[in-house]
Amino acid sequence: MTYQSDFTLPSEILEHIAEQGFDFLPELIRIVINAAMQAERQQYLQVAPYQHSPDRRGHANGYKPKTIKSRMGEIKLDIPQVREGGFYPGALEKGQRSERALTLTLAEMYVQGVSTRKVTAIVEQLCGYSVSSSVVSQAAKLLDETLEDWRKGPLGEFPYVFLDARYEKVRQSGQVREAAILFAVGVDLEGKRQILGVSVSLSEHEVHWRAFLQSLVARGLNSVQLIISDAHEGLKAARIAVFGGVPWQRCQFHLQQNAGAHVTRQDMRREVAEDLRTVFNAPDRYTAEAYLKKIVQKYVQVAPALADWLEKNIPEGLTVFSFPASQRRRLRTSNGLERLSREIKRRTRVVSIFPNEAACLRLISAVLMELNEEWQVDDRIYLTIETNGSLPSP
Repeated sequence: MTYQSDFTLPSEILEHIAEQGFDFLPELIRIVINAAMQAERQQYLQVAPYQHSPDRRGHANGYKPKTIKSRMGEIKLDIPQVREGGFYPGALEKGQRSERALTLTLAEMYVQGVSTRKVTAIVEQLCGYSVSSSVVSQAAKLLDETLEDWRKGPLGEFPYVFLDARYEKVRQSGQVREAAILFAVGVDLEGKRQILGVSVSLSEHEVHWRAFLQSLVARGLNSVQLIISDAHEGLKAARIAVFGGVPWQRCQFHLQQNAGAHVTRQDMRREVAEDLRTVFNAPDRYTAEAYLKKIVQKYVQVAPALADWLEKNIPEGLTVFSFPASQRRRLRTSNGLERLSREIKRRTRVVSIFPNEAACLRLISAVLMELNEEWQVDDRIYLTIETNGSLPSP
């Protein structure tokens, strides 16, 4: 079986991906090398599975586990066996010698998200033999199943939940649109972080946020004592609908940024920012509210719109004062999610425009799943929970 294709992967894309690295893709490498080795065994035997043919060269005899070491750590593979012996997959050797090339293949495979024909051509160039579209589709299916299992895994008690969104360009019906990537991070009773879920939607409208939050509850998310997020209207409405009785901490960092839009003069920006930091760094809520009252009075004459905005909005950023002082620094903003956003951007900027929502969700899920695994094996505590396990009552 021979496959001919004039498809050539743009060298500048390869170079760009090579520079950025795809260190989060060991699972993808495992799936594709396993699929390539299976295809090579089938080609060696000259028969399809369960097919009877006089041309058969031997019989499949299961798989033998093998762990290879790579710059991404250990990768566990399943080496196809032939009962009569004499077979060893060349794809494994080439995979070990050309790990970077395979990584780029995987990047292209799952970034493209549409054409298995293109993936077939790339794998043929790398491995030296043809791999059918059905094998490629099966590899993609296995990966998607792995990622979906992670996205739908059971949750539990997470007293603190952070919510945020970012945007990626996605093609839909011939048009390029901004898709909202919704994600949630929780802090468990041991003070460790966990990525709770991710979703791709074509907007941050309430209906999408509500469906996302309801999916977290359906997976068992409970005992939420505080939600930390920005004040996007769609998120706000969905949060009230799904977690109406749970206190909300509006991100203080975003509050400071929002305040800048109500400053009438450029030379006031620094002063306003310092005044807000005084409020947010107060020792307790009573003092913070006293400081807030003073700065509202300070600007009521020179910037009445600002004073009115401060009075109405800043109290939403003071909920954190109801929680232990040792936890406030972590809970008062959603800045802890910035690393997630940076990691997503670092991988997705080489794509520029995703071919569809499924491709976007696939790549971002792989990034977040890898980060989540790093968090789980990290011994460091993100947030110190009181030793008696007590938390404020909602």
